[in-house]
Amino acid sequence: MALKEIILVKYGEIILKGLNRPIFENILIRNIKDALANIGECRIYKTQAAIYVEPAQGVDLDTVVLRLSKVFGIMSITRACVADKDLEAVCKTALTYCGAQVEQGRTFKVEAKRSDKKFPYKSPQICAEVGGYLLSHIDGAAVDVNDPASIVMVEVRDYAAYVYCGKTAGQGGLPIGTGGRACLLLSGGIDSPVAGYMMAKRGVELEAVNFFSYPYTSERAREKVVELASILTGYTSRMRLHIVPFTEIQLEIRDKCPSEHLTLVMRRLMMKISERLALQNNCDALITGESLGQVASQTMKALHVTNSAVNMPVFRPLIGMDKNEIVSIARRIGTFETSILPYEDCCTVFTPKHPTTRPELGRIIASEKLIADTDEMISRAIDGIQTVTVTPK
Repeated sequence: MALKEIILVKYGEIILKGLNRPIFENILIRNIKDALANIGECRIYKTQAAIYVEPAQGVDLDTVVLRLSKVFGIMSITRACVADKDLEAVCKTALTYCGAQVEQGRTFKVEAKRSDKKFPYKSPQICAEVGGYLLSHIDGAAVDVNDPASIVMVEVRDYAAYVYCGKTAGQGGLPIGTGGRACLLLSGGIDSPVAGYMMAKRGVELEAVNFFSYPYTSERAREKVVELASILTGYTSRMRLHIVPFTEIQLEIRDKCPSEHLTLVMRRLMMKISERLALQNNCDALITGESLGQVASQTMKALHVTNSAVNMPVFRPLIGMDKNEIVSIARRIGTFETSILPYEDCCTVFTPKHPTTRPELGRIIASEKLIADTDEMISRAIDGIQTVTVTPK
């Protein structure tokens, strides 16, 4: 029997969007098309709270599933076999498509969903018939409804029935482009890529900015950040990375400001540059990887000092996480091994031995004013930005 495979894409949170749901669905379909753009022709359409992906002959379905597993808004991805809406055809398809897995695991159960209420068999009847058919054709197989090694799924929908065993978890969240645009301050560390991932999962489209202080930070450090951005675009499909020359500003801060204020003055000027860049690129917020109390510049008072440098919202999705939680996410999304490469970013250059942890805003602003021509230096830094269009790794 010739088998026709299809991929069923299920989403979760989008279901709750009421009258706005079609907008979210259409953006998700656009993102799916972006993710699959260079792997061959795929027919993509939606019906009955699911998206269907029909790859053309020769398209590798494993690659399709892998790409889809990184698209935000998707809860699960399933490789399924199409069957005629006839109970005998469903039973035969279940044996052909899932029989080997049932035989290997020995125990199984059948679950059925009947979206098409005109189908003459109800879900319990479908389960009983398909289960009985498999038992009669697979030696040693046994039904276990509590802890089966395999679950054979049957979905009867409007146009066909679909049979499958197992599914791949998606990222969940909301489709990129439904949550606005924001500028991610992307360093070479562990935290900021995770922060970008967390906000992208809420549908936020990202622009990224990195501060580069050559020769105090090496070309390897720059390449490391580009690599991290590339890994992130596996989830976002598209991103631009703006690399800001920061050496002049950092040297001025080092020479003019009290040592204990160096990090906070530096952070404030980074925020000001990022805000200007964000406005130029139609972004409505900044994103940072700060976690409360992790280092001296991330105490509550220090974060207030940093926030006061800009007028737009600053999102810190990691603010309540500890390092172990952040590292766990970094490992899962594939950024950790790159983040720990020993190439320093500019945040670690000229780090004071005794930074202030309870700064007063007025004193930090006074230190910042010791730097002459701040606006001109910021403008020169922005004029010197190199923008890299990053593609998925």
